[in-house]
Amino acid sequence: MTSTSSTAPRFRLPPVPALLLAAVSIQGGAALAKTLFPAFGPPAVASLRVLLAAIILAGIWRPRLHQVSRAGWLALVPYGVALGIMNLTYYLSLERIPLALAVTLEFVGPLGVAVLASRRALDFVWVALAAAGLLCIVPWPGAAAATRLDPVGMALALTAGVCWGIYIWAGGRVAQVFSGPQGVSVGMCIAALTTVPFGVVLGTQHGAWSHLSLPALLTALGVAILSSALPYSLEMNALRVLPARVFGILMSLEPAVAAVIGLIFLNEHLRGLQWLAIACVMLASVGVTLTGAKKAEAAVEV
Repeated sequence: MTSTSSTAPRFRLPPVPALLLAAVSIQGGAALAKTLFPAFGPPAVASLRVLLAAIILAGIWRPRLHQVSRAGWLALVPYGVALGIMNLTYYLSLERIPLALAVTLEFVGPLGVAVLASRRALDFVWVALAAAGLLCIVPWPGAAAATRLDPVGMALALTAGVCWGIYIWAGGRVAQVFSGPQGVSVGMCIAALTTVPFGVVLGTQHGAWSHLSLPALLTALGVAILSSALPYSLEMNALRVLPARVFGILMSLEPAVAAVIGLIFLNEHLRGLQWLAIACVMLASVGVTLTGAKKAEAAVEV
C-alpha cells in the first residue's frame, strides 16, 4: 500500500514563489551556519542542522513509519542519504570557498537533471553556456594566488552538486509516493542518520562539543529552520506539481541569491570572472526556461 498523509495544508504557495522563498531561506541559513564554523567546524554544524530539522519535522508531521510501503522506502532512502551527504559536503566546501561560488559549482546537480531530461538540441547550448561559466572559476595554473579558489573546496562543492541532482531525482519519486510532507520528514530523519556519525567523530576531533551552549543551540536551530525544515517542505510541495527538469532550472537561480546574501551578511566580495561565472549560469537558466516554457507549462498541474 502506498503511504500518504491524511493532513493537507489549506494554503499552499504556488510552486515558483515557493522555490524562490526556499532559495532565500537556504542561503540565509548557510550564511548563519558559516558563523558557527570557527567554534564547531562544518561537520558538527551540518549534523546539528540536519538533526534539529529532523526533530522539528518529525514533531510537526509525526510520520507513521509502519505505514511506509516498500516503494516508499525505496524512494526515501536515496533521497535521505543524498540529502545528508549534500549537506555535509556543502558545509565543508563553505569553509574553503565563498558561499556564492559553492552554490554555483553545486549547479552541476540541477544541470545534470536538465541534461538527462532534455530532448531539445537547443537546451545543450544553454548547458554549454553554464559550463563556460563554471570554467571561469577553475583554478588554472599560473593564475594569481588571490584569484584562485581552493581546489578541495571546489571538489567538495561539486560532490554536493552531484548529491543535489540525486536529491532532485529522488525527491520527484518521494513526491509521487507521499501526498503530504511525511516524505520530507522521514527523508530528513534518514539524512540525520547519515550525517550525525560524521558530526560526532569529526566534531570531537575539532573540540566542537566543548563550545556547546544555549546561544549556540539556538543559532543551530535557526540554521535548521532556515536551511532545512522550511525550504525542503516548500521544495517538496513544488516537486508535486513541477517536473524534475523545471525544478532544476528554477533552483539554478540560487547562485545569484547566494551572491547577494554572501555580500550583505558575510562581506564576501567576488571578482570579475567570478561574477561572470554566476552571470553565465543565470543566463543559461533563463535560456532553458524560456525555450522550454511551452513544454513546462503543459507539465504543470493546475
